[in-house]
Amino acid sequence: MNAPLLQVTGVSVRYALGGSSSWSRRWLTAVDSASFSLAAGETLGLVGESGCGKSTLGRALLGLVPVHAGSVLIAGERMDQATGRRLRALRRNIQMVFQDPLASLDPRMTVGESIAEPLTIYEPELGRKALRLRVADVLERVGLARAHADRYPHEFSGGQCQRVGIARAIVLRPGIVVCDEPVSALDVSVQGQVVNLLAELQRDLGLAYLFISHNLAVVRHVSRNVMVMYLGQTIEAASRDALYERPLHPYTRGLLDSVPAPEPGPQRTGAAPLGGELPSPLRPPLGCVFSTRCPMAQARCRERRPELVEASAGHRVACHRWPEWPDGLKPASFS
Repeated sequence: MNAPLLQVTGVSVRYALGGSSSWSRRWLTAVDSASFSLAAGETLGLVGESGCGKSTLGRALLGLVPVHAGSVLIAGERMDQATGRRLRALRRNIQMVFQDPLASLDPRMTVGESIAEPLTIYEPELGRKALRLRVADVLERVGLARAHADRYPHEFSGGQCQRVGIARAIVLRPGIVVCDEPVSALDVSVQGQVVNLLAELQRDLGLAYLFISHNLAVVRHVSRNVMVMYLGQTIEAASRDALYERPLHPYTRGLLDSVPAPEPGPQRTGAAPLGGELPSPLRPPLGCVFSTRCPMAQARCRERRPELVEASAGHRVACHRWPEWPDGLKPASFS
């Protein structure tokens, strides 16, 4: 097995809310003790509802938000403790593709200037001609023409803007790319093109992806492993096939049952899509964070937080009751 390019151990992110002193300040925990590893050429899918902490975790890996606890190692070096020049050097190896392709580009800069900006920061020795060649090459790699370098973002479609965002992310030749909902803002017909482009770049460049998405169909298509988050906590993590065919957490089962069927008609007899509201992260449930919405919750679920344990090789779950369904939760059993 390849050595991990990215090693995340017990990472927590929290925000201070109100209060002028430490004793009166409240804290919102956005990510609570997340751990995973990522090797070259692998894709980890990160799924969960809006507000579960997916994007915050992705940004914490790049140092865009501070890590409160835990560690982030990139190629064996501590990213979360780096500052100044060392932080900038480590960031070269991990880049990000953002959700909104148009909003992530400066409307006053041509797309060529946007793609070239990382190069001017990290490779200032490049001459003007060499810079234009690098930009032209990466534009062609993502399926755009060299002449597009002189155009502005508003002259492109959403799919083309996302290709520009991908070009900007890979122009420094990083090992890791964090894809934060990279296709959710695109038309369905364009989503497949962008997903196929990401897969092609991964094959050619050996990229490792953290693929953040609420679209379970896309995650299943692109990921080797999947991690499920709820209210900042990891509640299940497994290989793609194990998670989709043998989910052990009721929340994972609920997410799968909530995916729209490709054809009309009663195709999920007994399935119970998720109900209820996501609790406030300021007042999370005392026990299992999913206990307020779980149709299978018992008294112990509301009193004691379950630990994230290894149910089988490579399959971790945080649920008191998982030993009762070792073959996974079926749709009928979730009703």
